[in-house]
Amino acid sequence: MKPLEGLLVLDFSLFLAGPLCALRLADLGARVIKIERPDGGDLCRSLYISPTDIAGDSTLFHAINRNKESFAANLKDPTTLEQIRKLISRADVMITNFRPGVMARLGLDFPAINKINPRLVYGNISGYGDTGPWADKPGQDLLAQALSGLMWLSGDETGDNAPVPMGLAAADMFAGHFLAEGILACLVRRGMTGAGGLVETSLLESLLDFQFEVLTTYLNDGNRRPVRSAIGNGHAYLAAPYGVYPTADGWLALAMNPLAKLAPLLDMPQLAAISKQESFDRRDAIKAELGTQLRTKTTAAWLAILDPADIWCAEVLDWPKLLESAAFKALNWTYPLAHTSGHAMTACRSPIRIDGGTPTSDRSAPTIGQHTAAIQAEFAL
Repeated sequence: MKPLEGLLVLDFSLFLAGPLCALRLADLGARVIKIERPDGGDLCRSLYISPTDIAGDSTLFHAINRNKESFAANLKDPTTLEQIRKLISRADVMITNFRPGVMARLGLDFPAINKINPRLVYGNISGYGDTGPWADKPGQDLLAQALSGLMWLSGDETGDNAPVPMGLAAADMFAGHFLAEGILACLVRRGMTGAGGLVETSLLESLLDFQFEVLTTYLNDGNRRPVRSAIGNGHAYLAAPYGVYPTADGWLALAMNPLAKLAPLLDMPQLAAISKQESFDRRDAIKAELGTQLRTKTTAAWLAILDPADIWCAEVLDWPKLLESAAFKALNWTYPLAHTSGHAMTACRSPIRIDGGTPTSDRSAPTIGQHTAAIQAEFAL
């Protein structure tokens, strides 16, 4: 039995952050009903991150909406809205991620829902919180990264010192996971008190928490701006050798390693005399010397020297190499998933293991309104 079996989740959310939260709850056993517009459904269905689609919907939509049912509902129609309220009265969790005020205008905000179903846990994701000067700004991942300060931590310190965004929807993904964490906590509390609750987070808060380690350093060391390494930057606050270096045929990542320990292994005796303070003060010069030496051998040759000495290092893999590795195959990370249209796709499982097993689902993402009639009949809507 999966931990959340028997719980009903209504997912009103769009795009990535909210649906990702619902996906994680579904992976853990919850029944998730996705509430979608009849005309087009979730806008993520047409948000393409590659030229590939599956049965007319984007691969992104399929990735984060597997194992869900779809109920088509025009929330501006009074009859349909009354059906939704009846469904809410039977639900355990409700997830939204609209701009502030949208759900209130529909009469589906937390105060209204709490009167319908006091046991329901209401989860909401906004862009930047419900108050303040940014409350009405578009809650979009790249914009949240830009406003959060995150872009000044990645990439090399170069002449133009350009900020570098993460190549992933980091704000959406972290917000979805944090919302799931809060919902699970409220469900535990409900088990003890019987009362539901309101769980809220935002893209901005999620990225601030993502940075809490280095942001705390900034707040407590005189507000000194983080300075990225000019060569193979791996972390703006860590000294040499931390970073990524080219080899004769690829790339090698070196983590926190004593330079004195590296000196004989890399045939660089000069490293042994470098103090800890120098490894910060002369970071770029030291890394330049390391880069020159590491280019003299292949990645495999360096790993053959460094791994037996317990040096923290790794080859920088691209996806083809990763997927061919024995370590990746041992994870059983992907599995085949058939769509109702007959299309086949490869899905990625949940990263969580429960009782030694990995929760998967054989249900692909639904078509718009695929389960509307069945849900209406089941709940007498």
